[in-house]
Order: sequence, then C-alpha cells, then structure tokens
Amino acid sequence: MRDAVRRALEVCPIEVGVAVAGGDWKLTTVSKLAPGPLRFGELQRAIGPVSAKTLTRQLRALEEDGVVIRTVYAEVPPRVTYELTEAGMALADIADQLGSWGEKYVARPG
Repeated sequence: MRDAVRRALEVCPIEVGVAVAGGDWKLTTVSKLAPGPLRFGELQRAIGPVSAKTLTRQLRALEEDGVVIRTVYAEVPPRVTYELTEAGMALADIADQLGSWGEKYVARPG
C-alpha cells in the first residue's frame, strides 16, 4: 500500500478510494482489464491516447495498492501480463457505474 493511501485512511474511507483510483487513466485501465489479462501493448491500445510512461506509472501504483497483478513469464522475448485482483474486480464495477453516470451526465439537456 502506498503512503498516499495510508494517509488517506486517516481522513476517511472515501479518500482511500480516491487515493487508489484517482489519477490519469487508472479507472479506464481497471475497466479495460475487467474482461481478463492483457499484455502492456494490448492494454495501451485498448485505452487509447495514453503514453507508455503514464500507463507504466499507473500500473505500478495499481499493483502496489493490490488492484493489479503483474505476471512475468520466463520466455524469450519476455512476456508480461496484467490482470485484476479481487479488489480490482470490485473497483471495475465502480468504474462501470461511474461510466454510466458520465454517459447520463453528458446526455442531459441544458
């Protein structure tokens, strides 16, 4: 668990959620991993306009927070996949709900 999450715990559980899920592309990353494991390039293409540097940084944070599992296969060339943990799957449900809310928000009149 990252220090930012530990500090958020001192405030309230909502802040813990924001500390884990907040950040560029994190919820989109979680959403794209919900169907199953993906390699880095597949994930980057699924997300869209995210730089490799940003995606790497966010995946590392999600891994440290126990949301994503990174698996390295002993092959040549090396193969790495990313998949959600149980906590990540629960967060994916929340990301889907937020996405539904966003669609309704954008479609509302006025």
